[in-house]
Amino acid sequence: MTAPAGPHRPALLLVTDLAYEARGRRYCDEDIFLASRLREKFDVALCHPRDAAALLDRFDLALVRNSGPVLHYQEAYDAFRARALELGVPVYNPLDGRGDMAGKEYLVELSRAGFPVIPTVDRAGDLGLLPEAGAYVVKPKLGADSVGLRFVGGAQVAGELAREGEGVLLVQPRVDFRHEVSFYFVDHDFQYALYAPDPERRWVLEPYAASAEDLAFARRFIAWNALAHGIQRVDACRTAEGELLLVELEDLNPYLSLDRVDEEVREAFVARLKASIATLIG
Repeated sequence: MTAPAGPHRPALLLVTDLAYEARGRRYCDEDIFLASRLREKFDVALCHPRDAAALLDRFDLALVRNSGPVLHYQEAYDAFRARALELGVPVYNPLDGRGDMAGKEYLVELSRAGFPVIPTVDRAGDLGLLPEAGAYVVKPKLGADSVGLRFVGGAQVAGELAREGEGVLLVQPRVDFRHEVSFYFVDHDFQYALYAPDPERRWVLEPYAASAEDLAFARRFIAWNALAHGIQRVDACRTAEGELLLVELEDLNPYLSLDRVDEEVREAFVARLKASIATLIG
């Protein structure tokens, strides 16, 4: 006699690259942990981003986690997005993010709009908008994980832009800063903050007690992005003068550094993530 079926558990496809090697971080450990906890509420399967489009029709939601820079599998990612839209399968984070999910054009947009970001331009004709600096950062607009990032002198910047073509590269002054700090959100709810006291060791992170002013800074970018759901990480640097400036708004697959927070914070984050996902798939 066949046993009666249990209650339906939504099926969740966790898109990750467990073999991806990142400097100073073990992406795979974080996603193995998250998968183990999400299984308490959902049926969970892990897949590589290159396989996501082919598997998507079997799941109620796709959760994009530590899947590495999209530029390493752009064609597969585009196919995944198209397939998700075709099937109407929710993707977490939603596909309409305005931050890193859409490339780094937003840094130019926010800089022009007067937001507290590192001054950024992408065209030779706008170089005069940047403050003078001893060196400049040049990086691809579609880059990630510091791929293609380099430091050049002021006399070289125009040549770099000309070689790649207008609108391909971003240029920023190299900023002296005290430390970098990251603010982590689920939906629009702040979860925790971490910072790197040593600027030379970006991923040696410690818990950071965010002030009301710090949170107002971070929430300004969360509000601008207007994602209804999802995990976002606001990365900032604190200048020598004490000002916070946005470095990146990670809204595609932000690494969470969950191994750097205590158990209580980690458990609260997992509970909030489960609740957020559940609102999308019941």
